[in-house]
Amino acid sequence: MTTTHRYPVAIIGSGNIGTDLMIKILRSDGPLEVVAMVGIDPSSDGLARATRLGVATTAEGVDGLLAMDEFADVRLVFDATSAGAHRANWSTLKPTGVRVLDLTPASIGPFCVPVVNLDEHLDAPNLNMVTCGGQATVPIAAAVGAVAPVSYAEIISSISSKSAGPGTRANIDEFTETTAAALRDVGGAQRAKAVMILNPADPPILMRNTVYCLVDGDTEHTAIEASITDMVERVNAYVPGYRLKQRVQFETFTAENPLYIPETGKFSGTRVTTMLEVTGAAHYLPAYAGNLDIMTSAAKATAERIAVHAAQTTGATR
Repeated sequence: MTTTHRYPVAIIGSGNIGTDLMIKILRSDGPLEVVAMVGIDPSSDGLARATRLGVATTAEGVDGLLAMDEFADVRLVFDATSAGAHRANWSTLKPTGVRVLDLTPASIGPFCVPVVNLDEHLDAPNLNMVTCGGQATVPIAAAVGAVAPVSYAEIISSISSKSAGPGTRANIDEFTETTAAALRDVGGAQRAKAVMILNPADPPILMRNTVYCLVDGDTEHTAIEASITDMVERVNAYVPGYRLKQRVQFETFTAENPLYIPETGKFSGTRVTTMLEVTGAAHYLPAYAGNLDIMTSAAKATAERIAVHAAQTTGATR
């Protein structure tokens, strides 16, 4: 029996992301309570850890979750599987009315980047957490866009190949498409492009993200830098390893000396370059796996806000 001040959740996916998310929630004193961990491999480390930590488990996938006694209490399900698996999982979970946070690039529900647009989707039945690159870079595009319209945004996410498991590698196409779409839909860029680099360096590199934003015409550089710095601090509040690698860079192009863009021709205005680094909290994953840590941290922050909203709306979470 769950208590009235807790918000029971389940996690589908007993791999790196799901296990790290479970440990983050269990170590937190927030409103979330993990009541079930779901996998498909009975010998997975994630299911074994969940059992040792007192969390009920099933290796029968989403069907096994629905058969568990604990599912009657579950208010929200995190899906940390893959884009293809999430589509099947959602078709099963949707009729139950349970909320779902999708940590895959499936993009069934609206995109959610907590510091940018979470308040717009607190009651959405299915929220998509974009991608690791999206969680790292969409806030920057939005910060620039808060000062001046962004005509084009391009991001390059570089992660250690050791932190890219089979799910990440199978979803690279979805990563680029979903991240670019979120840069437009949530970040506000008129056009966008995303690039992912798997770096095989040893020792492994930390996650690095470079964000290029083109702003037409004259713009106030100081205001843009202040907006970006404030946004980095807001993300850092729930992803402590998120930081600027160096000061924001500005390059101005005039009509006499324009920047040539193959897709659109000549550009005059300002190119804003933001370089970010993400160090993982090393709760379960290595510190170099900031790309995975930012996903679990963003998902946890989103679910906590949803739980608070539910309590405020109904007077109790259950």
